[in-house]
Amino acid sequence: MQTFSIKTQERNQMLEITHIINEALEDYSGQDGFVIVYVPHTTAGVTINENADPDVVHDMLLTLEELVPHRRRGYRHAEGNSDSHVKASCFGFSDHILFQDGRLVLGTWQGVYFCEFDGPRTRNFHLQIHTQS
Repeated sequence: MQTFSIKTQERNQMLEITHIINEALEDYSGQDGFVIVYVPHTTAGVTINENADPDVVHDMLLTLEELVPHRRRGYRHAEGNSDSHVKASCFGFSDHILFQDGRLVLGTWQGVYFCEFDGPRTRNFHLQIHTQS
């Protein structure tokens, strides 16, 4: 398992990590398999989405804030980040992604994103690489 550190700058932010994963797969040239991306935080997650147009990330974060606002009457969690827990649970904390010849198998416009919902912070994510036998 490999662990990577990432610094976020905003409370809600999506940082593309596709290049980090592909670099980790460089030693697997000629091999096929899958990689697990795991985020060990309760207020951050991971997703795959479009990486060509930055407006997609903007629109996703805008919609999330409308659906799950930061300040909402009725939240009970004392830390004041209930929305962050809800958003992270909606996105999920791991993804399995296929790779072929040491490169992620993604669609033309797809990228892998680390999703921050309680930043700014320094966070970690883990990669576990599995090859075909």
